[in-house]
Amino acid sequence: MAFSDSGSSTLRPWALMLLRVAAAYMFLLHGWGKFQGGTPVMSLMGLAMALELVGSALLVLGLFVRPVAFILSGEMAFAYWMAHASAGNWWLPIKNHGESAALFCFIFLYLAAAGGGALALGRRR
Repeated sequence: MAFSDSGSSTLRPWALMLLRVAAAYMFLLHGWGKFQGGTPVMSLMGLAMALELVGSALLVLGLFVRPVAFILSGEMAFAYWMAHASAGNWWLPIKNHGESAALFCFIFLYLAAAGGGALALGRRR
């Protein structure tokens, strides 16, 4: 089965929606883990927890996708450089255990540029 550019344009918003919802759900689980672990709210990790919980919920719903995704991309870039790259081997995320942070950073950066895709509630406003 061959895919043409004209046929794929109708699938693009749906694929974007699947990426948005799947990434946001997995990111929500990171925030929920911090919440369950008793992360102090008035700390840097508490700020990350709040961004992850609120931001991922907004992304799942498709509200304020571009600005929220941009902020979360920045959070993940900051997390990568602070927690993973500082451990050494900044160019090897598999060695410094930063592959999730790097992938989330670039997925959210893409969502900030591309928008929310199909079924995003923000498209109805």
